[in-house]
Amino acid sequence: KSLVEEDMIELAGELMKKAEAKGVKLILPTDVVLADKFAEDANSAVASADSISGDWLGLDVGPDSLDAFAAEIANSNTIVWNGPMGVFEMPQFAVGTVKIAELLAEATARGATTIIGGGDSVAAVNQAGLGDKVSHISTGGGASLELLEGKELPGVAALTEV
Repeated sequence: KSLVEEDMIELAGELMKKAEAKGVKLILPTDVVLADKFAEDANSAVASADSISGDWLGLDVGPDSLDAFAAEIANSNTIVWNGPMGVFEMPQFAVGTVKIAELLAEATARGATTIIGGGDSVAAVNQAGLGDKVSHISTGGGASLELLEGKELPGVAALTEV
């Protein structure tokens, strides 16, 4: 029952192939926390990301995925985070998001640059009480990514014209 952007599946496949061809490590969740309904009182279970039953919803990343993400974050000096790991508004499905926020705060404390982009990610980091423990926060997730891509943003361009 998870939402799937059917029109983006082909693009996702192309991006995965492009990353592989360029030797870029693309880390995707290997397991997920499932729910039988979109509610705080839902029954939940953990399953492999490639074996989700059609009757369940994927609402958070699983523990194996978190371990993989933690290992990468521990070895990174610059981390850009755009988008929560799960439905962080529901405590049962906030574990992945909160853990990533904690890992980014720890990375910042050891000297890494951490960039949080997007309103939901910012809300999640602040909800976890860690907003002041990361390097940079931007509520403009899409704009943040475009800036990192090297695209000119009208608002930033206007500031440099002064």
